[in-house]
Amino acid sequence: MKLYFSAFALALAAQQTCAFNTNFASRKSYSPSLNVAAEPVVAAEAPSTNGESGLKAPRPHAKPKSFATKCAHLYSPNRGAERGLAPPVYFGSTFLLDDAAHGARLHEKREQPYTDEDGFVYSRWGSPTNEAAALQIAALEGCDDIEIERGLGKCLLFNSGMSAITSSLSAVLRAGDHVILPLTVYGGTHEFIQEFCLHWGIEATYVDAAGPNGPQNYKNAFQPNTKVVYTETPANPTMRLTDLAGVAKIVTEHYGAAVDTPGTDPHDRKRPYIMVDGTFATPYHQRVLDIPGIDVSIHSATKYLGGHSDILAGSVTSRSEPFLHGASKVQKLITVPLNPMDSFLLARGLRTLDVRMQRHGENALKVAKMLEEHPMVASVFYPGLDSHPDRYLADDIFGSGRDEDSEDDEVTQTYGGMISFITVGEDEEALRRARNVCERLEVINLAVSLGGVESLCEHPASMTHGMIPRAQRQAGGLHDGLIRISVGLERAKDLVGDLKNALDLCDEDGCDF
Repeated sequence: MKLYFSAFALALAAQQTCAFNTNFASRKSYSPSLNVAAEPVVAAEAPSTNGESGLKAPRPHAKPKSFATKCAHLYSPNRGAERGLAPPVYFGSTFLLDDAAHGARLHEKREQPYTDEDGFVYSRWGSPTNEAAALQIAALEGCDDIEIERGLGKCLLFNSGMSAITSSLSAVLRAGDHVILPLTVYGGTHEFIQEFCLHWGIEATYVDAAGPNGPQNYKNAFQPNTKVVYTETPANPTMRLTDLAGVAKIVTEHYGAAVDTPGTDPHDRKRPYIMVDGTFATPYHQRVLDIPGIDVSIHSATKYLGGHSDILAGSVTSRSEPFLHGASKVQKLITVPLNPMDSFLLARGLRTLDVRMQRHGENALKVAKMLEEHPMVASVFYPGLDSHPDRYLADDIFGSGRDEDSEDDEVTQTYGGMISFITVGEDEEALRRARNVCERLEVINLAVSLGGVESLCEHPASMTHGMIPRAQRQAGGLHDGLIRISVGLERAKDLVGDLKNALDLCDEDGCDF
């Protein structure tokens, strides 16, 4: 099978590496290399002096004479380092300035995700390794093509998924505003709303966002002060789907089309921002910014985008200049950009996103079919099964890495690697049985998080969603006996056998230890 999306991603990575290493060559050239005693490498001429924008040719530094100065001096490799296939990792916290006017220009700029011709100033405001990974995610989100009618977009990378979520909400919400969220919203997002936003004078309404009634349920919650319509699809952990096009349509019908005037405050906009946490789907399946009316795409990049359970990261992508400015300011002053090493690891993970997501989906469908037939399983929630309540939405949502010119036989339709199922029983019996099933597994790991190469399971009612009141959890479809599985890249037969064995050890009274 030809993997067009993967080829596109790899080509992008190569393109970014080339551009990135070109910057490496010019920006590091102010210091003599290890092998050149007297003459520093001279960069190409650039606009110079009198406050004009653009980096100038670096001033040569004197060759150090004393031992102490040699220790503190900046040494760089010879030319050729920029030809390294992998982009370099920039750990520097601060960057050399041409002159005082250059520093003044950098500090006067309106906060935005990327640098311009004046370059970098301080890593809390952006760094090269972070920016390279952000450019790649923006490309995967479909925001890198100037020919697209909706225009270019930009991405910000944060030090966790929760940092991305809280920064997005904080960029827009003020005291007296109103936000609408799904009943099954991620536990950390719910905690931020309840423990912080409500105390800041922000109102919140929770609605059933899934299925055919989801858009209307959002509409019923509209208020004059509504500033954010927040969605999460597929939902964590119920796997219910939200009709994003339907939500965008009713928001536009009620509040009008979005007007994003560059240079304005994000809070000045009359139409609520529609934000989508699409962590479970990733841009491999769901490029939400292609949907007219959707403003912000959020991912916990800790999960599938990173893909190896070795980083914490979050991404926020948008085409709205005011929103990006607000989120950049929050990142600069309150939260923090993703650090250089994790940015490098994230970029490395992105290079295999296409092939990983395909294997996740193929394995998950086999596991879901076994679960659906097991007598100790009351119900299974997987968008690829005909029994899924939102199956009619699934094929449109799960794009499986298709490009516009992809042929049907070039793409294997998959539905992601996340499965939820409910054990038989009610209340405490279901709660006990679900815990016991999780603890009987020997191949699948009992751990929170998801999206890595290894399979994980968790029991939301006692773990990730334990802070949400039981009545609200159940209203959103989160049963006491619900188990969530993040299906990894192991042999599918091993995963099926492990789950079947754990379920077989349980009877109606729970597991017999």
